[in-house]
Amino acid sequence: MNAFRTCPTTGLKVHSQADALIKANAVVATVTLLIGGIAALLVLLTRWQAVLLLDAEMFYRMLTVHGMNMLIFFIIFFEMAVLYFASAVLLNARVPAAWLGWVAFALMVVGTVMVEWTMWTGRADVLFTSYVPLRAHPLYYLGVILFAVGALVVVGHFFAILVVAKREKTYEGSVPLVTFGALTAAIIAAVTLLHGAIIYIPTFLWSLDMMPVDPQLYRLVWWGLGHSSQQINVAAMVAIWYLLGAFTVGAVVLNEKVSRSAFVLYILFISMASAHHLLVDPGFGPAWKIWNTSYFMYMAVMASMIHGFTVPAGMELGMRLRGATQGLFGWLKRAPWGDPGFSSLVFSVVVFGFVGGITGVTFGTEQINIIAHNTLRIPGHFHATVVSGTAMAFMGVTYYVIPLIFRREIAFYKLAKIQPYLFAIGMVVFSMAMTFAGTFGVPRRHWDISFSMAPFQPEFSPAVDLIIGVMAVGGLLGIVGGAIYIVVTVVSVFFGKRIPEGESGLGMEGRGLPLGITNPPRPLTSADDGSDLESRGWLGTIPGTMVLVLIFLLAFITYYFVNWNLLSFVWRVG
Repeated sequence: MNAFRTCPTTGLKVHSQADALIKANAVVATVTLLIGGIAALLVLLTRWQAVLLLDAEMFYRMLTVHGMNMLIFFIIFFEMAVLYFASAVLLNARVPAAWLGWVAFALMVVGTVMVEWTMWTGRADVLFTSYVPLRAHPLYYLGVILFAVGALVVVGHFFAILVVAKREKTYEGSVPLVTFGALTAAIIAAVTLLHGAIIYIPTFLWSLDMMPVDPQLYRLVWWGLGHSSQQINVAAMVAIWYLLGAFTVGAVVLNEKVSRSAFVLYILFISMASAHHLLVDPGFGPAWKIWNTSYFMYMAVMASMIHGFTVPAGMELGMRLRGATQGLFGWLKRAPWGDPGFSSLVFSVVVFGFVGGITGVTFGTEQINIIAHNTLRIPGHFHATVVSGTAMAFMGVTYYVIPLIFRREIAFYKLAKIQPYLFAIGMVVFSMAMTFAGTFGVPRRHWDISFSMAPFQPEFSPAVDLIIGVMAVGGLLGIVGGAIYIVVTVVSVFFGKRIPEGESGLGMEGRGLPLGITNPPRPLTSADDGSDLESRGWLGTIPGTMVLVLIFLLAFITYYFVNWNLLSFVWRVG
């Protein structure tokens, strides 16, 4: 089928096969999010020493389930939907060889089911990293391989759609910035998934006793998959930031060349950050460690800081050009905070930058890593990036995908409006409490931090019990927010009120549609289209963002200094 429908809201032509593939991948992503969320609740209630729900064996089993579903299956299935949306939909293009997309989807689903079976039946209690010599059932490794092959095929399909769109001239000029961001994610995905194939194929053979695998080599190559897969998230997340900014408040792009250059920096340098997982390994020399956690790695940090500036700056400028000119933060006061897409966008940017970004760069420092790596500070960091950053961006765009792609109104819209607040507040409390607990030396890999059955008893500060309790409360609040998202999404997609064909939703307040659809930002006129920003000195037109940037830099410097101070205590300096 090569039928197209025209979206009455955006005017974009949506190919029927792209429509179906987006829906299929998004639905499976939501299912794996549910599975991972159930495991998260069980892990949390075990981490909370006052409850200590599971025994050691079940704790590590649920931790494996949680890691694989949240960091691999949910994220990558959703990213496959993003790739189809950013190529076929945004470029008004058809999907060539649609059958190939369905073959890839089937491979990913079959691989997921195989991995789920081995994990839930106790045949793969090897955690997310599955470090050799820990051994899982061969079907675990085969399932990961099938999943990776399917994802690689989708990436190739994405590139093919771009070629078709260019040849058939379905768009004018350069590809949109959102598509360029998705292209960045696809290139990183290709490199990442190839790392997975390089290491999981021999590990699969090792599980069949057909060949040996060196543990150190495994760790080196595996982190090219394990950490770089999260860099796919970063590129996709930033692309969604730009998309949601345009949908919700009519954000403008300050300088497309700068934003595109930042995406290119991701491609060139972001995978170097994988080395920070190996900084406590004795098998790698200090020169290799320092090189990979400094110098060019900071070019990827610069890219994130560029996006962290241009996205809110574009939002501020877009609103000021549309009349929100009062004071430093009048644009924020007039922002559509009742739109779950907008609130998710803001929380994603703020938490990813202020909590995840600052801690990530700090822990990635070769010297500081030694006092943070095996503590709860590390999961505190990646719950601020992957969960509070990437997942929140994906949740936010879902509130637009449901009416635009599934053509359904959002069910329980009042709940949907508060969902980002519950989730963001819960995850901020959870991440920061976990980070503070790690500062006191609380380990991240042991199911019982009190070591109650060990021959030695570590002594933690009395504050640890309180911090862990706060962490648990934050985690439970975040789980409630995540559960609301799943309920709203599932009910909306399968039982939500259908939007009549040809109806845009414009002006239909109270109908379960986000404000960017019912009351879209007014179009800019020729007098305020921002085309003369350079001559007007655009830095002076975004004072609110400049203040936020200064606050961010102050927080960054303070946290970095505090960590060096903590390190001096370990070294007994001063």
